[in-house]
Amino acid sequence: MTFVFLYTEIAEYFLACCNRLAAHGDVHVIRWPVNQEAPFRFDGEQRVSLYSKPDYTFNQLQKLVDSLNPDVIVCSGWIDKDYLSICRRYYKKIPTVMTCDTHWTGAFRQRVATILSRFTLLRIFSHAWVPGEIQQTYALKLGFPVKTIRKGFYSCDLEFFNNVYASQRPAKEKHFPKRFLYVGRYYDFKGVQELWQAFMELQQEAPSEWELWCLGTGNLEPAKHPSIRHFGFVQPKDLATYTSQTGVFILPSRFEPWGVVVHEFAASGFPLLISAQAGAHEAFVEEGRNGYLLEAGNVKAIKEKLKQVIALSDERLLAMGARSHELAQKISPDAWAKTLLNIVQEQR
Repeated sequence: MTFVFLYTEIAEYFLACCNRLAAHGDVHVIRWPVNQEAPFRFDGEQRVSLYSKPDYTFNQLQKLVDSLNPDVIVCSGWIDKDYLSICRRYYKKIPTVMTCDTHWTGAFRQRVATILSRFTLLRIFSHAWVPGEIQQTYALKLGFPVKTIRKGFYSCDLEFFNNVYASQRPAKEKHFPKRFLYVGRYYDFKGVQELWQAFMELQQEAPSEWELWCLGTGNLEPAKHPSIRHFGFVQPKDLATYTSQTGVFILPSRFEPWGVVVHEFAASGFPLLISAQAGAHEAFVEEGRNGYLLEAGNVKAIKEKLKQVIALSDERLLAMGARSHELAQKISPDAWAKTLLNIVQEQR
């Protein structure tokens, strides 16, 4: 089979899924340039053919896709008009799959989209592929029949992070690292400023040995505090250096459609402190069992959750991490590939 992806910005976890899919056919990914705020390098051996969209005019892009003779086309949302035009030409000939990670909020623009979709999206795409329940709600409101909607679109490189867990667990059983870890961009919507403020206030009110390590870049000035350390952007393959020295993962985002990073650190066996606005919490956070939900943007509430975690014993934190690891197994690149294969086979 031939699988064609019309994609925006790719990441390592997406390629891990595509590499698994490549066992079943040829995988071709046309993608936007790498985002300089998250400059992923794809140095490893890839079983996927990559094409940079800016290298092609629209006519050349269309000819490229035609020459590949795809059995299915998967398109990143509906943001790219060139991609939409290509999918429209293949509609009802092969499965044309729209991905969507947007939460249904009932906002005015979304309500307008649910009206227009009958004349646009539903005449371009045969299926919708979403991460979870929240996004499925939006797809249903856009008019996609439930039988044409699939979940589980985002998966981390599960094998890699399972190996992180297996290799680092013994050392953490001997000495659990008293460090929170944040991995993400330094932007307002990530809620990282509230996290920094909450942590600094807590250290002033009740000093402890705990530290906060932060990996990422962005337009925010990093907070300066003796117990907060900043390491800049880190390639996924280099994360193990930091996961071995940290204990609890935290993502305080005020806006986060899904957050594959939550899956990554669940698989790595971390207790999780995750914003309720991060879609991935529905799959990977069980309140009190492997982590806690945060009230995004609320410094006082974040501080209370930090305090709650600090008060836990090493044994309890290890047990929470083990539960995170168990929950992470429900979504995988293998399941991802199987989902797409099923879409193709059902259309034949």
